[in-house]
Amino acid sequence: MRLFKEASLKTAWAVSVATAVMAGALPAAAQDLPVFRVGVLNDQSGLYSDIAGLGSVEAAKMAVEDYKPEAKGFRVEIVAADHQNKTDVGAAITRSWFDQQGVDVVADVPTSSIALAVSEIAKAKDKVFLVASAGTSDLTGKACTPNNIHWTYDTWALANGTAKAVIGQGGDSWYFMTADYAFGHSLERDAVEIIKANGGTVLGSVRTPFQTPDFSSFLIQAQNSRAKIIALANSGGDTVASVKQAAEFGVTSGGQKLAGLLVFLTDVHSIGLETAQGLLLTEAFYWDMNPGTRDWTKRFVQRTNGRYPTMNQAGTYASVLHWMKAVAAMPDKKEARSGQQAVAAMKAMPTDDALFGKGSVRADGRTIHDMYLFEVKKPAESKGPYDYYKLVQTIPGDQAFRPLATSECPMITAKK
Repeated sequence: MRLFKEASLKTAWAVSVATAVMAGALPAAAQDLPVFRVGVLNDQSGLYSDIAGLGSVEAAKMAVEDYKPEAKGFRVEIVAADHQNKTDVGAAITRSWFDQQGVDVVADVPTSSIALAVSEIAKAKDKVFLVASAGTSDLTGKACTPNNIHWTYDTWALANGTAKAVIGQGGDSWYFMTADYAFGHSLERDAVEIIKANGGTVLGSVRTPFQTPDFSSFLIQAQNSRAKIIALANSGGDTVASVKQAAEFGVTSGGQKLAGLLVFLTDVHSIGLETAQGLLLTEAFYWDMNPGTRDWTKRFVQRTNGRYPTMNQAGTYASVLHWMKAVAAMPDKKEARSGQQAVAAMKAMPTDDALFGKGSVRADGRTIHDMYLFEVKKPAESKGPYDYYKLVQTIPGDQAFRPLATSECPMITAKK
């Protein structure tokens, strides 16, 4: 069965081959070391190219260069491909990587519907799946597998951070504008759970087509709901477009407020502080948090022509780094070819890196680290490019994510 048109296959394959990189020139002795391949799979030309894209590829390369795995007895190569936000394309690339190109790990993967498909393939092929950009909490819930590590954020953590804060400020009635695919549905579901648990009400919702350029009719429905809060359960370019159009429609000037349930630094940059100021958002990483994040960002900016990193790109770096630490700790590198054994090794050791700090990986594959509630600065408060956030609250890792006791992950429920 042909999974997608031949033209799409050629495009995806060309990107994969063209972006294949080595970790650098190696001495002759290193050529005999076992080689592991990491495939960075994401959107490199569309809606999510700013929040992941080639920036995530560069972040993975930085992880390899920083860790120097050849000094620990193995080599790592990075390959990459554009899944074009199409599930069939992403699934076909993943199968080709595993079956024909010797790829051991797939990393990043924005677009939850694609990530869910990749997850099942990785499980079937016993490979590692490092999720940095997909949001659905199902990846460590009902769709969890022993081959997944969900690193950066998930829909439950986003709702837990932003929705609770907004309700605490009096935003107790909500209307959802929800992207009509797995991520949006999951984000709305998890946010509704948090809203109701904290005494709020949901007055309605509307499904918005993925990658639509026109939100006008949906904004009118949201305005007519008279909800205090219009929740944007979308991401990337959809978030940017909906916020800009909401300003044009006078939504906020009319007394309603927007709650961006997934907002990235690049989104704020595209929207502009004049429009985005005051917006509350939850993130796992911000470049200006501490000396470690600032130093890494400086190097990233130099390598990406002035682009500042998103939490997804930071998550790609950190997850690849932790995977390499786990491989290094395994005496028999042949065992690291098994995704389940490599992931088990990742769970057995604490996480520790300059971008996310100290943490751990739970039995369900959820990486536990602090999350942060930020408020977007007013234009007068910003001291320069990408100086956009002020910290409102640090949410400790053990409070940021869905409690393991309420998990729907079969690996957890089977033990209860």
